[in-house]
Amino acid sequence: MEIQRPRGTRDFLFKEMKERKSVETTMRRIFETYGYSEIKTPIFEELSLFTTKSGEGIKDQIYHFQDKGGRDLALRPELTAPVARMYIKELQKTPKPVKMYYFGSCFRYERPQKGRWRQFWQFGCELIGGKSPGSEAEVISMAAHCLEELGLKNFDIHIGNLGILRNILIDANILGKLQDQVMGIIDKGDIEELEKLLQDIDLDSDSKELLMKLIVMKGDSSIIKDVESLINCNEHACNALSELEKLLESLKAFGFSNYVVNLGIARGLDYYTGTVFEIYVHGLGAQKQISGGGTYNLIELFGGENVESTGFAFGFDRVMDALNKQEKSIEIERSVKVFVAPIKNDLKLKAFDIAQKLRKNGIPTDVDLVGKKLKKILSFADSMGINYVVLVGARDIEEGNVTVKDMTSGEQEIIDLEDIIDTLKSKLMI
Repeated sequence: MEIQRPRGTRDFLFKEMKERKSVETTMRRIFETYGYSEIKTPIFEELSLFTTKSGEGIKDQIYHFQDKGGRDLALRPELTAPVARMYIKELQKTPKPVKMYYFGSCFRYERPQKGRWRQFWQFGCELIGGKSPGSEAEVISMAAHCLEELGLKNFDIHIGNLGILRNILIDANILGKLQDQVMGIIDKGDIEELEKLLQDIDLDSDSKELLMKLIVMKGDSSIIKDVESLINCNEHACNALSELEKLLESLKAFGFSNYVVNLGIARGLDYYTGTVFEIYVHGLGAQKQISGGGTYNLIELFGGENVESTGFAFGFDRVMDALNKQEKSIEIERSVKVFVAPIKNDLKLKAFDIAQKLRKNGIPTDVDLVGKKLKKILSFADSMGINYVVLVGARDIEEGNVTVKDMTSGEQEIIDLEDIIDTLKSKLMI
């Protein structure tokens, strides 16, 4: 019987894991530079956490089950809801703003296709409390900083404010679930479906014309004036536009100006309250969006305090796809730097002893365990990018020495066994 891996999942081998770990390490470093601390939540949660956030329809898209105690549980399809649940339980009394980041696997039961998997990874953050244009600008700038540090090219950050569209709809008496439905269709970018729905609900022609103009408006900060001239009769929409303008001013202060103002960005869930942004990478086709975020009040939905959060998550797998598509060389630090090779089999115990002493002194070391010939050991060490091979020979050991071979230059040097740790640390700059 041949056992296959589950559909929609992947195996990651050595090189790919090192590349993923390198990207993860870069993201961690950037997030922590901005004052974010890592948290971790369970892989499975109560099913109600996700149905409360996204509605009963989410059950068709996720893995959910009953445990032996009859409790309804689900593998997490995303990480924002678990973070909100954790905040309510553990952090409500913490001074704000609370800055946290996370990295973990998520699960969705959907048809696997290019760029979409049933198990995937998210790397993201939440800034809870302290809502301001500066907070939102810092989060967006941090996202851009990560991608720039990774060397990713041809990405665009699109920024909008939901308050503009929602207040236009409120003015037209499009409220509640119907408003969320309209926003959900705008989010999908399906103009034909939107026009049909607006016709079915008999939206007045002026409001319909205004809405259709707004959702296709894209550009730099100069379009703010054009939007203002369109919505100047709607006070609340103008207030949302002013929020967007202040955000753009803050982004300039953070040194980031490579954005696109896009009023067609929407969310079909009413806990999103203002700023929204998405990151696209050219050349990825249908899966070009590698990140999404914004400002929302999810904590109150779960019974917590009324506090707004700003956050986003990278689709980590899509970031990796984008880097590979651009043939970006991902720097990999080789884990093993030294290989200890007994020249004869009767010296293997001494080789084990030397290798273990090197390891306990912080020198990443491998050792021949199976009695390979020296030629094969050197060939293997070369293929693995080993820096130095420590040759353990009978005569050297009798004299209290070993021979160290530099695998780059080919030069060999006899080293006193007492000095081997300090010598290798110096050579490796450890």
